[in-house]
Amino acid sequence: MLSESVRNLVKATVPVLKESGVALTSHFYARMFKYNPELKQIFNQGHQQGGHQQTALAMAVLAYAENIDDPSVLAPVVHLIANKHVSLGIRAEHYPIVGHHLLESIKEVLGDAATDELISAWAEAYGQLADIFIDAERKLYAEATQAKGGWSGWRSFRVKSKHVESEEITSFYLHPLDGGETPHFKAGQYISVRVYAPTFGLMQPRQYSLSDAPNGEYFRISVKREQAQEAKPAGAVSNRLHHDIHVNDIIDVAPPMGDFYLHTERQSPAVLISGGVGLTPMIAMLNQLNQSQDVREVRFVHGCRHGNVHAMKAHVQATTQEHSNVKSFVFYENPNAHDVQGKDYDYAGRIDLQLIKDQILLADADYYLCGPIEFMRAQKQSLLDLGVSPDHIFAEVFGTGGFLL
Repeated sequence: MLSESVRNLVKATVPVLKESGVALTSHFYARMFKYNPELKQIFNQGHQQGGHQQTALAMAVLAYAENIDDPSVLAPVVHLIANKHVSLGIRAEHYPIVGHHLLESIKEVLGDAATDELISAWAEAYGQLADIFIDAERKLYAEATQAKGGWSGWRSFRVKSKHVESEEITSFYLHPLDGGETPHFKAGQYISVRVYAPTFGLMQPRQYSLSDAPNGEYFRISVKREQAQEAKPAGAVSNRLHHDIHVNDIIDVAPPMGDFYLHTERQSPAVLISGGVGLTPMIAMLNQLNQSQDVREVRFVHGCRHGNVHAMKAHVQATTQEHSNVKSFVFYENPNAHDVQGKDYDYAGRIDLQLIKDQILLADADYYLCGPIEFMRAQKQSLLDLGVSPDHIFAEVFGTGGFLL
């Protein structure tokens, strides 16, 4: 337990963190990668270039400082980040390295304001936070290793087949190179894959939702090819997977992780709401429900730009025809001339839950959201406006959630 004086010193830095937190974390990453370049292959260098990782870490440090009196309130965030850390292969031995560079960065950025007393307080505070993460991650590593077919770290998988789902999304069927089983996972979870990215001259990991129910034989991921847009460069890993990774090629895979998943322990109706490639964990949930012959009411709500980018349309349509408890609602933001309303999609425009509220407002239903962050915020607000309890709303968070503390 941190002393009151240490906690007060940490809390005193909150105004500085609010004003200069991104400058501090930007300095921290630059410093760490300069002296420990081997850590570059753990981090998404695309997010580094875009500044997203620096902002996310600044917000995390600020949240910790603000809640230093009772860090337990951050437990949900800790669990989220711990899953991502384990998926990326972050280990206990990395924390002293990170702590060293963080403290040195505080000294170098704050200058004279970084007194010995302040640095000592932050050293204690970081030590407490590191212990929290190390303990959470140790448990996740143990669970992953002890599961049937499980492992820890990276395992070689062969790309047995590729299937084009839309003009942007391709599915990859990954089988263990060693011929062993794949572990059971919860529909909605993700894996990390690692390939060489020539753009950065490094091995780079990326996290992709598993897009099929667990089967013990293979994993399926369905990857969107991220194209360059204005100041945003093309996705280094997604384009490599689409263009340069072929059938029979071998890639590294980490075990399934994630705290966003279908709640199979109850029979509540499930409303699956997705935007774009965010449908991938929803397909896994839908398939698991069907595989287990679960008869709960299911609503599959999906939005995308138009028919050319609508992945897995035929699969969802076939599912709704075969299972009377499953109903689908599709929104095309900008339908093409050949997109037929009533056949390819149901509504023109972005997802508007008000239009289908009579279909989705089911007693005790659970609502699952996945898509771009602004999309999820909008859909969550729509659900709250419709009277849905926040305790029944679950959302996936990708991108910069997996920062290292």
